[in-house]
Amino acid sequence: MLDRFTGMRVFAQAATLGSLSAAGRDLGISPAMATKHMDALEQRLGVQLCHRTTRRLTLTNAGLEYLATCQRILLDLEESESQLAAQGNQAVGLLRMNVPLSFGTHYIAPLLPAFSRRYPHVHIELGLSDAQQDLIAEGWDLAIRIGHLADSDLKVRHLGDYPMRVCAAPDYLERCGTPRKVSELSSHQCLSYSLSSQQGDGTWSFGRNGEVKVPIQGPLKANNGDALLAAAVGGQGVIYQPDFIVADALRDGTLVELVLDIPVVRLGGLHVLFPPDRRLPAKVRVMIDFLVEAFKVSPRS
Repeated sequence: MLDRFTGMRVFAQAATLGSLSAAGRDLGISPAMATKHMDALEQRLGVQLCHRTTRRLTLTNAGLEYLATCQRILLDLEESESQLAAQGNQAVGLLRMNVPLSFGTHYIAPLLPAFSRRYPHVHIELGLSDAQQDLIAEGWDLAIRIGHLADSDLKVRHLGDYPMRVCAAPDYLERCGTPRKVSELSSHQCLSYSLSSQQGDGTWSFGRNGEVKVPIQGPLKANNGDALLAAAVGGQGVIYQPDFIVADALRDGTLVELVLDIPVVRLGGLHVLFPPDRRLPAKVRVMIDFLVEAFKVSPRS
């Protein structure tokens, strides 16, 4: 089946230039192909649009009416294509980002004023959630993910690494003692992150690849790191969280890092994920580059 829009273009150009041969040359197709498009268009519409001779093409009354419609449709199509092409080459439009709640609040949101000053025509919708979401199905332009990534067709840029920390408040350690071995955590009040495969099942994983499983128990399990942080600072127990959650509390002394006999598990890194389109919109490209630059300037050890 011949392309309908090409048929409309052939007809409009033939009406303007006076012949199908001239329309074909203008559109980069052969006279025979231009004739096929014209024949297919008339057959589809069920009317004759023009009288054709070897010297001249003359529009019928139906052709005159259809020409006005064609020109309007083709102009709208051209304007729409131009707008979309501009969005592909210029950083404009709505950018939808999905990021983990605590990380987005503490690290992504503070970066956005600088991004907006640099790219004032990009408007951001920031979705804050610790739940895993389908990037493409739910219409997100990109997502920030922390940890080991499941296999998918999404493209990935690595932004940095955040080590895990085992911490507790000085008050808690004074009351309950300071564990020196991971096995000793079993007798402490452990505050667990319920969405993590490394600590949501009644055990905490240690060793670089999580090969050591330590059974734990405690008074609180939560699906948000900031909630666990507040509980730990208040002396409720021990937490096992990424550096970006506990860094401020460690600096101001409200939490103390525990040095244990087995290394903490590797978190898996900080990543930005985006659809596998061959040509990403400029708004997505500039945000990815901005994040890479921002986290390169402020590396996390």
